[in-house]
Amino acid sequence: MWESEIAAASTDSVEFIPFNHGKYLDPTKYIRAQLLDNLYYEKSPALAGLYAAFLDLVKESEACAVIVDTCPPYHPEFFRTLNLCKVLRTGDGPLSAYDRDFAYLHAYDMVFYHSPAYSRDLSMAEKLEYCGAPESHLWPLAVFDAMHDRTKDEHAIFAIERDIDLIFVGALFPNKMPLLASLKRTYGRRFRLHGLAGWKKNLFFGLRYGVPGWVSPIQFDEYVPLYQRAKIGVNVHNRGKYTVGGFRLFELPANGVMQISDGGEYLKEFFRVGEEIESYETAEELIDKIDYYLSHERARERIARAGYRRAISDHRIGARLKAAGRRINAKVRGDA
Repeated sequence: MWESEIAAASTDSVEFIPFNHGKYLDPTKYIRAQLLDNLYYEKSPALAGLYAAFLDLVKESEACAVIVDTCPPYHPEFFRTLNLCKVLRTGDGPLSAYDRDFAYLHAYDMVFYHSPAYSRDLSMAEKLEYCGAPESHLWPLAVFDAMHDRTKDEHAIFAIERDIDLIFVGALFPNKMPLLASLKRTYGRRFRLHGLAGWKKNLFFGLRYGVPGWVSPIQFDEYVPLYQRAKIGVNVHNRGKYTVGGFRLFELPANGVMQISDGGEYLKEFFRVGEEIESYETAEELIDKIDYYLSHERARERIARAGYRRAISDHRIGARLKAAGRRINAKVRGDA
């Protein structure tokens, strides 16, 4: 999905060439900056093979810039020798910032960050400036075309019968469990809950929060059909509003699901709150809003339609990549 849709974003003025690091070296081997430094110091053959393949592609394509997304495998001492415009794209915000973002800032010419939020004290832009990033820009995540149904227009999407009242699909992180458990106890089988959760997490979830059932993952090709059956999608982030902006934020509305999300004051950076999305601060407020919109079908569909239109018009990956291309082109030409 990533490779095909990155390549498809190419235009007459910008060619995007995907390069998948995972084919050469398991990303868990360099998930933290210190692990990458260890590999570089040890002259890892696998890392050397990745670098050789990357350099061959740069030479063959005559690339003038590189966007490194989320988990960088490029040691700063290696990058230092390359005459490229180097762009770091951070994708997990404060959850990974000290592991694999801030340690690399000196090796890049520009940083794209996915959310304006960072902490109670600083925005992400302020934090990056404080850490010495030479230039940074908000570049949100987006919905991939494979994660919504392009064969259906708005009329067809909203003509589908939606028999699932409430849905959440995502990893079962411990700090999400209290909220998800509250929803499961309140709505029972009306709440479809899927995600990455092994038997240990399921056992803990059930015993600690008294939640019956088993949280299981779904296959990639099950996401869109499942979302198309859902009336309301709940969104909860690992640090609440300070990590708002994940892929689910865009995938839900792109499939016609009315979304209720945490995110506080930062939600307005992506959608119009109260028109294209609803927000909540507490579990009690979330349940009140779920009950309201489940019993007020026209109000629910009005927000779902507006969110759908915004996601399709402004938050697709192709448009996002084209915007990045324009900004990088300006940087390379010296116009930025």
